[in-house]
Amino acid sequence: MALHPGNFLISQGSFVRHPQAPEFGLGRVQTIVGDKITVNFENEGKLIIDGSVIELMVVDPNKDPEA
Repeated sequence: MALHPGNFLISQGSFVRHPQAPEFGLGRVQTIVGDKITVNFENEGKLIIDGSVIELMVVDPNKDPEA
């Protein structure tokens, strides 16, 4: 499978939030390999997200209202 179209803006080092799990907190993308996106979330730790299914929300940590 391919990345969800909304995930094409994500790159290594991007700050993201998981749209279905806001409790995970702010995450930082560690790696992207194929459709697998490894993210280190502040409240959940390191998770591998299926980028073909989940569209992560890219955020600016300086402007993030949740921070």
